[in-house]
Amino acid sequence: MTTQTQDIQARDKQELKTTSEQTTPGRTFSPSVDIFEDDQELTIVADMPGVQSDDVTIDLREDVLTLTGVPSVTVPPEEEPILQEFEFGKYFRQFTLSEVIDQANIKAVLNHGVLRVTLPKVGPAKPRKVQITEG
Repeated sequence: MTTQTQDIQARDKQELKTTSEQTTPGRTFSPSVDIFEDDQELTIVADMPGVQSDDVTIDLREDVLTLTGVPSVTVPPEEEPILQEFEFGKYFRQFTLSEVIDQANIKAVLNHGVLRVTLPKVGPAKPRKVQITEG
């Protein structure tokens, strides 16, 4: 039996750089995602720390799935920050969906700042014999 060692590397969240003009205040970040697939579905797992379920928007238009989240982390007034490494800003990520996704049955769950979006696949076409008639 062989074992493989994989390097684990943390990736800092990356600020979204855009050539277009931003019309909302503040910074926008691209959340880290993992995408998994099996025979039945695709699953997108997006890291959105500090975001509550009421602050997540999942929009589907013209085969483009857009994930948006706004963190709501606040510091109590009696506490004074000593060190702040967490950068605040909106999360934004888009995915173009293929025709194999059943767009009517997409589901999402947010648990402890991790958004899990399940994209079920349309059932495969079942083999059948096509009847030919004379015309």
